Amino acid sequence: MELKIRKYSWQLAPSAIRDIRQTVFIDEQGVPADLEWDETDEISDHFIGVLPDNTPVAVARLVPSVTDVGHIGRMAILREHRGRGYGEQMLRHIMQEAASQFDQLHLSAQQYAVPFYEKLGFHVCSTPYDDAGIPHLDMRCLAAPQILAGGSRTHNPTILGRDDSTWHFAQEGEYHNLLDTVAGQASQRIWLYDRLLEHDLYDRQRLRDIFSEMARRHRVCEIRLLVHDDKPLVQRRHQLVQLMKRLPSKIELRLVNPDYPSEEQAFLLADRDALAYRHRFDSLEGWARFADSGRVKLQAEAFQRMWDTARPSLELRELPL
Repeated sequence: MELKIRKYSWQLAPSAIRDIRQTVFIDEQGVPADLEWDETDEISDHFIGVLPDNTPVAVARLVPSVTDVGHIGRMAILREHRGRGYGEQMLRHIMQEAASQFDQLHLSAQQYAVPFYEKLGFHVCSTPYDDAGIPHLDMRCLAAPQILAGGSRTHNPTILGRDDSTWHFAQEGEYHNLLDTVAGQASQRIWLYDRLLEHDLYDRQRLRDIFSEMARRHRVCEIRLLVHDDKPLVQRRHQLVQLMKRLPSKIELRLVNPDYPSEEQAFLLADRDALAYRHRFDSLEGWARFADSGRVKLQAEAFQRMWDTARPSLELRELPL
């Protein structure tokens, strides 16, 4: 059954929004009332899903941010209406609403609900933590426009190790979203190969944050950057270079040795499952795959051959922070 979904400010929201949250979070789950009702409600967009006869069954809120992050929260379905797809309808509607406003979407998921959010392309980006006595994990979606455009072609879109479909890109924004979604799920290694670390493609805060988060959260991990030319990096401050100098034990950059064969395609590998691949250095056309261990193995072997004969950048080493 299709829900009708309506949006309100907190000041104009119908009492059913508060009633459903009271029933699900406070009465059913035991969340303290002083934690459930917060000042964030005043600045959020509130959504309510109603049946064709106007019976309210589901709620959620979207919290704006001064950054490019939209936070989805307080999502609840009344017990007697669960298991009918209403939660997915609500989440997909809010994603559609938020995709044009925010660079990325975040939410705090109760641990049991992680598979539900993965069905629409949210991936875990934290370790478990306690919130109001309930285990939670942070999740994010960095490619909402692509996921929404893809419909329901895969059960776990863009989820590392589970989505075996191919996601094509041909524009800068599409490449950013899919590259970051690949890199953002790595826990052991990120290997990036390109002719240059072009500022338009890689000198970005979101990508820097992904690299920094991985390096700081995982004790045993490595980020390798392999390029042909470091002159643009020396001439203009680059966020990944600054991060590399702060975390030298986790992030290393080398220059390809021109005396040995090298690949003509750019790619990024995440762990042993996922990759983003461009057909040529001078083109944005390519694809991303999230469960293709065979192709990742082949590209990793090519990367390792180039890495073993590469040399460090002496000029970058001498740059101040």
